[in-house]
Amino acid sequence: MTYSSSLAMNRNRYSGRNKNSISFSLTDRKIGPVSNTIILVVLACLLGLIYLTQVTKTNTYGYQIESLQSKQMQLENQKQNLEVSQAQLQSLSRVQNSSVAKSMVAVTPSGTVSR
Repeated sequence: MTYSSSLAMNRNRYSGRNKNSISFSLTDRKIGPVSNTIILVVLACLLGLIYLTQVTKTNTYGYQIESLQSKQMQLENQKQNLEVSQAQLQSLSRVQNSSVAKSMVAVTPSGTVSR
């Protein structure tokens, strides 16, 4: 018996008048409870990993913000110190160049006091 004749015999078994030569069987495939549980556990793990990556990103940004804020405070303190030293230096030059300071006379010691 040849291959084609054996196929023809199998087709004739299901075929008849007003019937299709190919039969389809419809089966509903359902996921069992173990598969459902495994899928839910995997999804929960994925959600947990996504949450952890987001939390670590925000913590990293928090550390960067904190370091930038501390640097800002240091720079503000340095600015205030420079403003104070600028005011002191300007006040010394203003006093030396004022008319009152120019009209003053330098005093030399005249002697020592003995007991």
